[in-house]
Amino acid sequence: MADTWLRSFRTALPTVRLAHGDEEVRDWFSSVVVPEYETWIAAADGSVAGLLVLDGEELEQLYLDPSWRGKGLGDRLVALAKQQRPDGLGLWTFQVNGPGQRFYERHGFVAVDRTDGLCNEEREPDVRYVWRPQA
Repeated sequence: MADTWLRSFRTALPTVRLAHGDEEVRDWFSSVVVPEYETWIAAADGSVAGLLVLDGEELEQLYLDPSWRGKGLGDRLVALAKQQRPDGLGLWTFQVNGPGQRFYERHGFVAVDRTDGLCNEEREPDVRYVWRPQA
């Protein structure tokens, strides 16, 4: 999972500084993400093609191996997240992540806040999105 996350982050967000080294990211996945959060993976050919991490109503992580982008896997993972959290979801993404923002907006997420990035580890301006089911 961590290696997929690292490949995806570096490909999708090449201008964003990684706040932690590769080994720290791997340790974070094994000691925090997997044991403490609701974690889902999409596997293909013995590899992690995508990952979804939920923490309460927060969509914490949604990353795809770069070779799986544009093939509908992200759509399936968002649908799973909505199925698991039918009352709504929130998430943060970086403002430089235009494709990610368009993806979430296409799935009914609405931008509700923008920050200067001083509260995230990367110090990168970000945007808050929420999704609520239609009444």
